[in-house]
This record gives sequence, structure tokens and C-alpha cells, in this order.
Amino acid sequence: MIYDGIIVGAGHAGVEAALAMAKMKLNTLLITGDLTKVATLPCNPSIGGPAKGIVVREIDALGGQMAKSADLSQIQMKMLNPSKGPAVRALRAQIDKLKYPKIMLDVLQNTPNLTLLQGFVDTLIVEDNTVKGVNLEDGTQIFAQTVIITTGTYLGSQILIGHEKTSSGPNGERTTRGISNQLKNLGFEMLRLKTGTPPRIAKDSIDYSKTVPQPGDGVFQTFSHDSPITDLGHQEFSYLIHTSPDTKDIIFNNLDASAMYGGVVEGVGPRYCPSIEDKFVRFKDKDRHQIFIEPESMDLNEMYIQGLSTSMPRHIQEQMVRSLPGMENARIVRYAYAIEYDAINPRQLYQSLETKVINNLFCAGQINGTSGYEEAAGQGLMAGINAGLKVQGKQPLVLKRDEAYIGVLIDDLITKGTSEPYRLLTSRAEHRLLLRNDNADMRLRDYGHQIGLVDDATYERFEHKKIALKEMIQRAKTTKINPTEENLNYLASVNSSPIYEGVTVFKLLERPELKIETLKHFLPSDYSHEIYEQLEIYIKYDGYIEKARREADKLLRYESRFIPNDINYHSIHNISAEAKEKLSKIKPETLGQATRILGVGPTDVSMLLVYLESKNA
Repeated sequence: MIYDGIIVGAGHAGVEAALAMAKMKLNTLLITGDLTKVATLPCNPSIGGPAKGIVVREIDALGGQMAKSADLSQIQMKMLNPSKGPAVRALRAQIDKLKYPKIMLDVLQNTPNLTLLQGFVDTLIVEDNTVKGVNLEDGTQIFAQTVIITTGTYLGSQILIGHEKTSSGPNGERTTRGISNQLKNLGFEMLRLKTGTPPRIAKDSIDYSKTVPQPGDGVFQTFSHDSPITDLGHQEFSYLIHTSPDTKDIIFNNLDASAMYGGVVEGVGPRYCPSIEDKFVRFKDKDRHQIFIEPESMDLNEMYIQGLSTSMPRHIQEQMVRSLPGMENARIVRYAYAIEYDAINPRQLYQSLETKVINNLFCAGQINGTSGYEEAAGQGLMAGINAGLKVQGKQPLVLKRDEAYIGVLIDDLITKGTSEPYRLLTSRAEHRLLLRNDNADMRLRDYGHQIGLVDDATYERFEHKKIALKEMIQRAKTTKINPTEENLNYLASVNSSPIYEGVTVFKLLERPELKIETLKHFLPSDYSHEIYEQLEIYIKYDGYIEKARREADKLLRYESRFIPNDINYHSIHNISAEAKEKLSKIKPETLGQATRILGVGPTDVSMLLVYLESKNA
């Protein structure tokens, strides 16, 4: 039997890739070492955050699973930056790390066209620079039209605690070396990266009176546009503390004992999620750092110590933990560690996430140099979609930078590459006002339905939402508010200045002090809070959004100008030597992508455009 697609690894990328191909009615095989550990959360059991929360909404809009499973397993939900502009708002949820994988496994087991296999892939079957399937460790050969590698941090991975180095994946699980060595031999440029995790502390050993409680919002809000839940239920607390002067002293007195500063670490760690020793070394003038104590599960006596990631020896970790306020008598349930692993240089990928080295081979997740569950899931979804489209003989789906954070993520990876675990940030998106938490479905749901990941009933509800929003915008533009005693009293009650002549609701809501409640007061309807939220954003930011759209449209000319794959950049006159070198190595697919390559200047791009037009390319 020849499968349409084989997915190697069942982390967050692998799960989304497998579900995408199966929903496209393609015969799909998902292979993983332990089916009870699909979509695990080996680091912080949280999903979302700045930019990342919007990625989860985008996954949902396209028909992926992460948002729905996160909603069902969340134990604290919070909207970040609610008082700031809509471009930086994003949801973040603390997830029950035991419940989430069980939900995902149940979804996988009940998805048609998807076969699950517990086993270990040793190598790929490659013929004539085209992947044909996989070889399992027991000698079994399985063939497929496409293969997607989503091996996370398990490629050649090593656990580091102090000067102790152990060949292992996260949480003591097996590592794999066959694929990593084969990729090197096939001509892939490999990276050695590092990440880490903090210690876990027994819940009942913490003195919470010395902490600052951090509750969830207590307001119903979900990642999914079609959430299966109607009540968030019990919400757990997180807690804020800061390191003490003793913490700093312990770290500086023992730097040589850490894996990072003791010469044991080979890989490059994440810039935006550094270890606690790295924070103190890099910011010597800072006496303390924030630490968040966060729940891992309703059924575990464990708390996650966010901000205390370390590779110190165990006995030093004990001292560090007990130097923190409220943790003088804390018990460490699991010790912190750093982990090194192999990844590929993502510049060896097309925008579809198919590799440039081997045909029909796709890569997604941390193997591409990223960090985070959300980035992995977004890539997995796109790899699954594009592997499926290739099997169907269709063009790939490439999300543009003004369409999705997922598009920003993939474009950054394949254009700029990375030398450290890449983290998606709001600041990386030049069109972030267009890529908001509230409008992910408006941007992407059409794609999901066209591909077959969003069913007709869900899409019909979305169509009704679009009609409702359009109707409410029209009502806001035509409904006039006159200076009656009732209306003036209402404006006074919400601390807004009076009106002296009739104004439309649209014009009235341009006042910064007026919010959704005013819309509901003057435009009552049965429509959801979500409709009112989008209406408020539309009114208050209409001019800014229109300007951002015009700027994005200007760049569309470059984004839609494709570059032939066989172009000889060294034959083009008036392009700098550095630009020729970078363009030849990266082989951008569009002129827009070429503009974002470091070392390629505006003059180089202009000369390239002239060359393409002269050749009618």
C-alpha cells in the first residue's frame, strides 16, 4: 500500500499535519513512538501569548485543531494587553497538560482516512532526490507520495544538567539519530540548537502568602471561533514573585557549574526565552527578575516556575529555588534541564515547507529552527495542507505577510533563516494592525473551506457572521443619535461630553472613551459580543486599517512577481556581489521575498526587476 502522506512525529506540528491531510480525504499515516504522548507539553503548559495567541486563532480559522483542544483543556484564560490597541491583543491560556494530549489522541483516533502507528522511523526512503517513504527500526518499509518530518527536539538530542550530558529527548524519552545523520548525508545544512525548561515544584510546598496572585480574566472568551464549550469553568491562579539577592549570588558563584557557562553546551539558545543564569549575565545591572508560578494540571501536585529555566546541577537548583520568596521549604518534583538538538537551516525550504533538497519531503516545527507549540502547529497545518495539495496536483497555499502571522513566520524562516530558536513576536509583523486576534476568521476561513478543512455547516455560520457585521456597520452609519434628555443623561453616565446636534452612532463611537457597551445601548440586537467587538474596532481604527491595507497593496506587486527557479543571478549586471551570493543561495520565489533578504538592497531589487521584465520572465 502507498499512502498519500506519512507524518513522522506526533507533536503539535505532526498532529495538525496529519489531521489536515486526512480531512482532505487523503490516505494518511501518523507514526510516533508513543501514542499516549501525542501533542505533549514538555515545557510550559500554556498556549497563546503575544502573536502566538493570534496564530492559534489562525489555525482554527483554517480548520486546524489546536484552538478547540486548548479551549477544552484550559485552566486559566486571559486576554493580554486589553487596554492597548487591537494589534497587540492576544489570548493566553494555561493548559492542563494531562488533559490536552488525551483530547488530541481522541480526535486523531476518530478522524477518517487517518491511520496511527506506534513505532520509530530510522531513515527515509529516497530515490532520485525524491522521498518515497520511510524505513522503521524493525526493518519495515512504508511507502508514500509525500513525507512530513515533525520530529521536534528529538533529533540527536541530549539532556544537559550541569556537566552531565545524557542522550535523550524531553522528559527522558528516546532520541533519534538515523534521520538526522541521513539529512546531513543528503546535503542538508544542519543547525545545533538549545532550549531548556525550569524545575517543577510541589504545589503544597509553596508559601503563597509571599506571592502576588494572578487570576484569569473570569470573562468567557475562547481561542476557537466555533468553541465547543459554553463555560470556562473553574479558573486556577498563577502567582508572581521576583528573584532575591541570594538568587543572584548563588548563580554568579556557580556559573562554571552550569552546562551553559561550563563549556558543555554546543547549541545556540533562544534569545527571547533565556535561562535565568543567562538573564543575570546579560543584564548585570538588574538585581532581580520576574518569576511566575503557574499550574500544570488540576490532577498534578506540580507548579511550573516560569522564568527559572536553568542547566545548573541539581544541588545548585535546590539552593536557587529556596532563595525565592515563598519557596524557602519548596520541594522540587522534577529538576530543570537544557536540551540540545539538531535542526535544518530553514532557508532550504520553499514557502510550501517542501524542502529544496529532496522532492516531496516537507518539514514542520522545531526541525525548522522555531520554538513554541503554536509556531509548530501553524507550520504543521501548512505542511499538511501543501503536501495534500501536491498529491492532488494543485498549487500550494502560501499565506502572505499581510494575511497571517503564519505567513510572517514561514516567510521569515525561509528568507532570513535563523541561527537560534526563532520566536514569533508582534514586532516581526509589519502589517500587524491587519493581523488581529478578532479577525482571523475573516482573513483565513475562506481558504480553509476551499481546501476542505472547514465543513459546510461551519462555513455557513461564518457567512452569517459576515452578513451580520456588514448589517451592523450600516446601522452604525445610518442610526442618528439626537441630543435628547435621555441620550444626554446616558453620555454623562459614561463620562462622555454632550452632543449639541444629531450624530450617527459611527461618528459618536469615534470618541475614545466610548466602548462596546455604548454600541449595545444604541444598537441593541441579538448579535454576539464578537460582532460588537469587531464593529467597535472597525469604527475606531477604520482610517488606520485602510492606510495599512493601502500600504500592503503597494507591496503586492512585488509579492506576486515570481522569479524563475533557474535564474542565473551572476549574469545580471549592476547587482552587488553580496546580493548575487545571497540570491543564488536562498533562491527567493518572488520579488517580495527577495526584498527581505539581508544583504539585498533596493537597488539590487530594482535591477532584478528590470532584468526580469527584459526577459519577460
